[in-house]
Amino acid sequence: MSISAINARNQIKGIVKYIHLGDAVSEIELDTPAGVITSVITTSSLMNLDLRIGAEAIAVVKATEVALAKPTG
Repeated sequence: MSISAINARNQIKGIVKYIHLGDAVSEIELDTPAGVITSVITTSSLMNLDLRIGAEAIAVVKATEVALAKPTG
């Protein structure tokens, strides 16, 4: 599964692990080989995508800035 008709190259496949349903926005956790990715999207988009726990989904990352931090210890 991949999306080819989009200009974002950073696509990470995964399985929906958790959904916190809200009135206007919802939080979705996607379990991927890179780790868990959390996304906040509108609840209407969640419904339109028909995302459910256990469903396959793709995290599409398009960012102009990525922040890094050094772990302590």
